[in-house]
This record gives sequence, structure tokens and C-alpha cells, in this order.
Amino acid sequence: MKARIAALVFVVVAPIAVSLVPLGGDAQTTGKLPRIGILSAYSPPPERGWRPRSPFWQAMHELGWIEGQNILVERRWAEWRLDRLPALASELVQLKVDVILTAAGGETVAAQATTKTIPIVMLTSLDAVAQGLVASLARPGENVTGVTAMTAELSRKRLELLTEVTPKIHRIAVLQCRDLPRASQGLEGTLAAASELGIQPQLLEVRETEDYEGAFAAALRAHAKAMVIFTCYFNVANRRRIVALAAKHHLPAMYSERTWVEQGGLMSYGPSLEDMQRLAATYVDKILKGARPADLPVQQPTKLELVINLRTAKALGLTIPPSLLLRADQAIE
Repeated sequence: MKARIAALVFVVVAPIAVSLVPLGGDAQTTGKLPRIGILSAYSPPPERGWRPRSPFWQAMHELGWIEGQNILVERRWAEWRLDRLPALASELVQLKVDVILTAAGGETVAAQATTKTIPIVMLTSLDAVAQGLVASLARPGENVTGVTAMTAELSRKRLELLTEVTPKIHRIAVLQCRDLPRASQGLEGTLAAASELGIQPQLLEVRETEDYEGAFAAALRAHAKAMVIFTCYFNVANRRRIVALAAKHHLPAMYSERTWVEQGGLMSYGPSLEDMQRLAATYVDKILKGARPADLPVQQPTKLELVINLRTAKALGLTIPPSLLLRADQAIE
């Protein structure tokens, strides 16, 4: 189970709710406040975007929930130690929370292994079906539902965008996390997309902080002209290091989340994390009002974002095609 827990990727959710709504169901008739259990692999605020007014809690506010008045929140933080997730999930189950909100796949696996009855809402997962978190998107089954990030489906588009910035590219480096299954990182989709586009991928595995310098050096020795960065756990933990190394070695890199680009990465294409947080809030709201997870299809993100850092492009000596700039949701100057 530890290996499976370590195999998944994480996107975070913020921890403070901000509004009020009349309670429904059992909570309204008994006077008992419902409780959300939040399970995260990361550290307490302000790390990893756990902002007091995050999109998740803004959406909960709009739906009428306010912490301490008509809802209680139990938070458990693994502080970057994946092996703590099962025990933290057990704590939430023992507290008999009404729903567990999991930051991503690893937390979902830990919660799913601990309870088959308490509803679990995924804030995100890279590919919920491939990761074995649900039976299908339309019919998730049992007690897990929420949002999935379409990682495999977006792999080809990310490579196509990267080739627009770095034309005539024949070899790319793929930075994946060691010891994590391919399904948890979207690797198969990336390999298939590379084959279709006539690009040779160079797989580089990392886990520890000291692995990253060697991985970039290996990419340069193999004459890779660009890099795809997977949003897996160890890469997220070393995000600033990765962005700095890409700049140091003048290697254009594609990411799946805009936060990397805001910190100096070249470009990203992927779901809007704010959109996914708001979607997750609607699931929590429905479950607290009596819906069953098995009846709530897993939802794919409704908004995809292309973000380009023009300062980074200039530093790399790249010219962003005007057609690509027109398609960008944001160009950071």
C-alpha cells in the first residue's frame, strides 16, 4: 500500500471556509454540525497555496457554508511524508467526519483504503481511472468521486505546443518521478504522443533533491532540446529547483500547471486549478446535502489554460510565434 500511496501526484486545496447556509438533512434536524476532513500530503499554510480565500472556500461560501457556524473542518497534514497518510486518514475516519476531501491521488488511496463508507471527494487526480481510484468517470462506484485532470488526454497537446516554440525538435527529455507507476504520472500518454509526432523521448527518473542536477546534465549529454516536466510528488517538492535548472541549462520546458510558469518556467498547458477547486466544492456541497458519491460522475476540468512566460522565452533566446501568443490565456512579461 505504501508503494501505491507514493505513486500519486498532488494538487492542494485551501483550508478556511467563509459563509453560511441553512443545513439540510440529518444535520438540520439534530443540530449536529457536519464535518469535512481535509487530507493533504503537504504542510500547513501558507505552503502550496492553502490560502484563506482560495477558490474552493470562496465556492463553499457562495454555496452557503461557513466554518464554525454551520460546518466544522478537521485538517490533517502529512508535511511531505507520504508514509504518514494512512495514519492521518485513520484519524479522520475515527472522528466520523461526513466527507473527506483529498488533495490528490495519494491522499485518495490512503482514505479509500481506510473507509468504504465515508464519502471521499478528490480535489484532483491525474487520471482517476488509470490510477484505479474509480471504476469509470460516469460510474465511479463505491464512495469516491470528484475531479480528474485529464493528464493522458493532454499529453499530445503539450508536446505540440512545445514544438511550436522549439521547431525541428527531435529529442525531448521527460522528467518523471522514480518509483511511481506510469499511470500515476501520465507517462504512457506522453510516450504515445511523442511517437505520433516523431519525437524521441529520453526518460529521466528523479526522487531525491540531489538527483535533479544529474538529470539535467544527462539531458544535455543526450542532446535533448526541450523537456517535459511531470507534476508528480517529488517534482512538485522540488519545483523551484527544476525551474532554476531549466534556466541555468537553457532548456525549454513544458509544465502542466501555471504556478510553475509564474515562478519562471517557460510555458504550461493544463486545467485551471481554480476551476478544479470550485468544482470540488460543488461535490462536497451535494454530499453534505445527501447525495451519494456513487451517483456523482467524476468530472473533468471545464477550463484549460495556456500560460507563457515571455521573460523566460527571451532569456532562452526563443521567439514565441504570434499565433501561439494569440491562443495564450496569459503571457507573463
